Amino acid sequence: MLMTIAVILIILWLLGVLTAFTLGGLIHILLVVAIIMILVRLIEGKNPIA
Repeated sequence: MLMTIAVILIILWLLGVLTAFTLGGLIHILLVVAIIMILVRLIEGKNPIA
């Protein structure tokens, strides 16, 4: 579940960067949140496939 949300946030970030319809720093905040979620998942040692 957590990994799915992180992947969705990364895809939204890429779409925002590629289409140039961004709201300033908001899209970068989404990227940071996605990266933090992935790191938390890795630190907890849970299965990344789930």
